[in-house]
Amino acid sequence: MGDWAELTGRSGRAPRPSSGRVSMAMVADRAGVSGQTVSRVVNGSPRVDPATRSRVENAMAELGYRPHRAARALRTGRTQTIGLVVTTLATVGNSRMLQATAEAAEERGYALLLVTAGDTVAGAFEQLRDQGVDGAIVLNEASALTRAGDRPEGLRLVVVDAPAASGFRVVHSDHAGGAAAATSRLLALGHENVWHLAGPTASFAAAERERGWRETLQAAGIAPKPVERGDWSAESGHAAAGSLSQATAVFSANDQMALGLVRGLAEQGRAVPDQVSVIGFDDVPDAANYRPPLTTVRQDFAALAVAAVDALVAEIENAGPIPDGDAQSVIPTHLIERNSTSRG
Repeated sequence: MGDWAELTGRSGRAPRPSSGRVSMAMVADRAGVSGQTVSRVVNGSPRVDPATRSRVENAMAELGYRPHRAARALRTGRTQTIGLVVTTLATVGNSRMLQATAEAAEERGYALLLVTAGDTVAGAFEQLRDQGVDGAIVLNEASALTRAGDRPEGLRLVVVDAPAASGFRVVHSDHAGGAAAATSRLLALGHENVWHLAGPTASFAAAERERGWRETLQAAGIAPKPVERGDWSAESGHAAAGSLSQATAVFSANDQMALGLVRGLAEQGRAVPDQVSVIGFDDVPDAANYRPPLTTVRQDFAALAVAAVDALVAEIENAGPIPDGDAQSVIPTHLIERNSTSRG
């Protein structure tokens, strides 16, 4: 079975020939190589030097050539498809990770298949196995539901936001380090203590952010205040304002809750940052347009997605036995200072 090009190309590419069909031979002619070399590039063979591979890939992009996924699957035994398992897309972090993961997968020549998990991930894994995916990425809240025994035989897996000893290859942001940076900044401004608006108890990210906050206070000889807990939503941040009436500085586990908290404090007649300093986490696109613009810890969702996809593709294309888990990649976070904090 031969390869064929899709009828619609990506924006920014040169128009394809008027026939609407681009063959390997046409790519080979444009790149000045043999058809066998083009085939090796398409199939990810290591037997192509980097300069030649780049020339072939450029020719493919110029002509709008894309290999037929089913044809390639017959030759390689791979579908060039990876699964993404989520419990919800209602949170900003999950929706941004979906977009970033789709883009990272496309850059590596893989399609992305999204499935949602209920109380367990077993059903989601069964769907993915039926679809013949080459591997899967499990995202955030779904990670807490994933156990080593849940993985179907032969399914390569990378888990985002899970403990290092979970039995899987893990990728996560430096949640604890980001929380420590936020807490340290509030202490440096002269606040005697920092309250914490935490995320859900089942969330690895929330637990790590709480740990970073708590350990920073303890290292400074300060007894942490009782945690006020939300569910990541702005509504839960708004509801928490009443319980934080004595706070002069609050580290919120995400920007959505921080936004609701700022509104709730304003309704109490307590201005941010003049009377209460607030720092969030994530650096959502609208954080700079809050009133006041929100100081926050930036997660690099693009880097997180690339790390997860690269780790999974490396396992898929290695074609060896599935390795033992417990390898992890930690993506740095960065404190972004704006106008929601002031001296205590």
